[in-house]
Amino acid sequence: MKTAVVSSIDELDRERWNGLSGTDSPFLRHEFLAALEHSGCLGAEVGWLPAYVVLNDAQGLAAAAPAFVKSHSYGEFVFDFSWANAYTRLARRYYPKLTVAVPFTPATGARLLLRPDLEAGAARRRLIDALEAYAREAALSSVHALFLEETDRTALEAAGWLTRRDCQFHWTNRGYASFDAYLETFTAEKRKKARRERRRVAEAGIEFRTYRGCELDRALIDCVYGFHRDTFLRHGHEPYLTRAFFGEIARTLGDALVVKLAVRAGQPVAAAIFFASPTVLYGRYWGAAADYHSLHFEACYHQGIELCIERGIRRFEPGTQGEHKVSRGFEPTLTYSAHSITDARFRAAIRSFLDREGEAVDAYAAEVQAHVPYRERRGDGP
Repeated sequence: MKTAVVSSIDELDRERWNGLSGTDSPFLRHEFLAALEHSGCLGAEVGWLPAYVVLNDAQGLAAAAPAFVKSHSYGEFVFDFSWANAYTRLARRYYPKLTVAVPFTPATGARLLLRPDLEAGAARRRLIDALEAYAREAALSSVHALFLEETDRTALEAAGWLTRRDCQFHWTNRGYASFDAYLETFTAEKRKKARRERRRVAEAGIEFRTYRGCELDRALIDCVYGFHRDTFLRHGHEPYLTRAFFGEIARTLGDALVVKLAVRAGQPVAAAIFFASPTVLYGRYWGAAADYHSLHFEACYHQGIELCIERGIRRFEPGTQGEHKVSRGFEPTLTYSAHSITDARFRAAIRSFLDREGEAVDAYAAEVQAHVPYRERRGDGP
């Protein structure tokens, strides 16, 4: 196999890339990464410089990692700002670093992508070696693989990378026949609260329409993006993703993009943006024209759960943070990242920090699990 570092996804064949394992995730599709590049969401000027590390053999593309040279830590959702500050205090340089992830996307998935006919263990090892070699050659301080599925995490741990864990809140479809059947698994108090939330939205005259990406015309994309952008502006900054990005993926990703549009008196008042694979629904963005009671919970959580039940989707990842998700049926779930630190002294210090942090994360997840709304699963652990 020969190693290469490719500066644009457009240099890689779309069908061969999408034939690699793990690309059933919409975020790892060639189309998604291409839309990020084409719309200006990636590039040196925004601190996300594409550097896809690939292995080629006689048949062509054999393995790849979606990697980016970073000049900051924004848009990653695995926070290492304190590590960067420690480097600075000792007059060392933390940036640039190499991040193996999907930009702006805190969703668990494959990071070491392999052609299915390869011997997986050996191919992963060679790809890990290639990532480490590129970091050395480019004088990068470190390599960070974020939101790892278990197979990749195990391979990176075996290669000596440091493992970090955090906690999100995910929903699991246990074969519910309907949303009402799902609520029957709640305690009486939590079931009453959920029904009251949904009733308040309905009593405000709000109904929901579901659109696939291919069903969104220019006017609807403008409307949905406007809601999304306004949410970011309320927090003082522009969104990571541009209007051009959404226009492209609506065309190229088709059914993987799902929008729940809230309508009142015939006029859109809010929207929640989701992405879907055959097995997982991912909640990503939302926005509203006005403050309606319980509308955020309905649009972002109840509507997503209902969609999973209707389509038989097994898991719902609604994004980062938010203990308010727990009372609506989302349970604490550990997420993982792995880190290769070049400097031995910093590596030892970071390992000690991760040991302490990991114990705190485990304790937090166990504590939150005791408050899930289900009648029979309190305190089972994440």
